Amino acid sequence: MKETYISDSVLYIGADDKTLDLFESQYPVPNGVTYNSYVILDEKVAVMDTADQRVTEQWFDNLEQALGGRTPDYLIISHMEPDHAANIRRFAEKYPEAKLVGNAKTFAMVGQFFALELEGRKVEVKEGETLELGAHTLQFFMAPMVHWPEVMVTYEQKEKILFSADGFGKFGVMDAEEPWDEEASRYYLNIVGKYGAQVQALLKKAAGLDIAVICPLHGPILKEDLAHYLGKYQTWSTYQPEAHGVLVAYASIHGNTARAARQLAGMLEEKGEQVELLDLTRTDVSYAVQKAFYYDRMVAAACTYDAGLFPPMEEFLLHLKSKGYQKRTVGIMENGSWAPMAAKHMRAIMETLKEVTIQEPVVTIKSAPGEAALEQMKALAESL
Repeated sequence: MKETYISDSVLYIGADDKTLDLFESQYPVPNGVTYNSYVILDEKVAVMDTADQRVTEQWFDNLEQALGGRTPDYLIISHMEPDHAANIRRFAEKYPEAKLVGNAKTFAMVGQFFALELEGRKVEVKEGETLELGAHTLQFFMAPMVHWPEVMVTYEQKEKILFSADGFGKFGVMDAEEPWDEEASRYYLNIVGKYGAQVQALLKKAAGLDIAVICPLHGPILKEDLAHYLGKYQTWSTYQPEAHGVLVAYASIHGNTARAARQLAGMLEEKGEQVELLDLTRTDVSYAVQKAFYYDRMVAAACTYDAGLFPPMEEFLLHLKSKGYQKRTVGIMENGSWAPMAAKHMRAIMETLKEVTIQEPVVTIKSAPGEAALEQMKALAESL
């Protein structure tokens, strides 16, 4: 298991979930996910978020062990999404003297999820306000729409710890042997990606803090090379590509569009381009979205289907739209045996995207790539 020791006063009480197949019921998590939570032991005891109902019993066991017989004074609620907040009511009932700490939007949501009497138990905080625990001081910063409206992050001033809510989160359990960048980018781009401006606002606040440790609600605790993680968030939240290359994403029914995509990829590689081929009929859309953001250029190749667009491509492009895909150059290849319509529908979606240039020519294939289509493909490869 990756290192979960933070300090003698700040303890990890989260839990791995290796049985979950789809995070948020849509994103495959082949290596599971963590539900992170923390306890700060001082004159006053603060618990930093609860956990998902899937790990309720383990979370309470971890909490009791960390408390060592003490009673919590505060529950800090950074995010009301159920994978972190599912146990608020049970916590409040188990520890009736504990106060709940959140912002105005937090408490509006608490009542939507739970029938819970909060009279005398609410500590409502605003931007920049602090809460003294003893030697440790918590300072709160609002992070609306990263990625829910009530989100706030907490900075512990003594040990210089940023409790970053869903920020800097990652798919995968603690002991998953995988690079942070890959699954952190898939997490960010699919879940937070739409809210780049809001992430930028939060990064500006973080830049004014002396941060030694980042404690997210998912994934490993970050202690070293924090500039790397902050740099990745800077890149992702400003929609900058990470590589100069071309993603050729295709959706083929009988194989002819796939063959054309491979031919175009070969033409681009002959010109020295870095190229990645992606079959949208076999690749989960969350990975496809991640790859589209990774490169500075993309070619979308798809068949006409029922006088419209083959659904795997349509789903992909609509996901890109919903996640704020922008600042890229895109080529289009369509296929249709009698009335090609795929390009029209792809263009209609792409023209709604911010700062996306559609590169001419649009390639039209009639059933299988013949000489005319090959010439168009050569021209597209040249223009890209």
